[in-house]
Amino acid sequence: MRNAALAAKLRPRAAGRRLTRPERAELWLGALAVGLLALIAGMLVFVFRQAWPSFAHNGLSWFLPGGNANTQLADVYHSPADPAHYVYTLRAWPILYGTLLSTGLAVLFALPFSLLCALFMVEFAPPGIARLMTPTVRFLAAVPSVVYGLIGILVLAPWINDHLVSASFKLDVKPIVPIGGGGLLLATLILTVMIVPIMIAINADALRSVPRSWLEGSAALGVNRWRTWWKIGVRTARPAIAAGVVLATARALGEAIMLAMVSGSFIFAPNPLDGLNMLLEPIQPLAATIVVGAEGLSVKPYGQTLYAFAAVLLVSSMFLSIAGWAARQPMRRHGVR
Repeated sequence: MRNAALAAKLRPRAAGRRLTRPERAELWLGALAVGLLALIAGMLVFVFRQAWPSFAHNGLSWFLPGGNANTQLADVYHSPADPAHYVYTLRAWPILYGTLLSTGLAVLFALPFSLLCALFMVEFAPPGIARLMTPTVRFLAAVPSVVYGLIGILVLAPWINDHLVSASFKLDVKPIVPIGGGGLLLATLILTVMIVPIMIAINADALRSVPRSWLEGSAALGVNRWRTWWKIGVRTARPAIAAGVVLATARALGEAIMLAMVSGSFIFAPNPLDGLNMLLEPIQPLAATIVVGAEGLSVKPYGQTLYAFAAVLLVSSMFLSIAGWAARQPMRRHGVR
């Protein structure tokens, strides 16, 4: 019966026969999928074509330190009108470094907190609290980033400036970098708050997908609930947890508006030799740099430089997506999705 249906499907359609509704729907969905792929491909080609002059002029030095990136971007913005004298010189390491620091620290702090919260929601929370936490987590994940940015710049930044920034440190670095409350610490804190709900939701779904028979078997051997979930539940869900980390990293990597508000908006590479004071120093990640400089897109070399930042973000997101997909494959072999 199945072979007959397959053969009928593969048989050439008779001339003049009208397509059935399922066949028309299949064609429309196929066309939509192809159109979406073509749109993504066109976007990639456009971005990399616009970004190429900046990469071509600087070569690998584009990714390295050297000089003042704020001054270099200003020179690019004020390039002569003659295309033969366009200025493209840029050493983007401070921007890349700020992006890596803020994103990496936020994910590092968010992972243990989100995992413990997910464990509590799935197994240890009373049913009433669990039912309350689920929509709350989803609500927090949906809050616009600009709201977090407003809280950061209007509430937290003044508090950090008044209570954590010493007058002597501010005076010492004033000729080099402005200190005003916004910086690596505040950017990391707000990013952590933003990505924790996403990670909690993914981790909770992963833990709920662990086969109950495995957990019951451990409990039957006399293992307590905490050890059962930590040794079996969390270990089984590790690929999905890793995928959640990847997705949260991509979310933090592409955040722009909030970081433009709370990061200090000054291109600088925080110096580890400054000790904990490095957390108070400003940064300007890739996405925030694009937002801050968006008004200069009409200046061709400056716009091409911003497209270069976008190209780096696109490549980073692509590798993160591949990593997230790869992380989930071991879990699928166990029938856990």
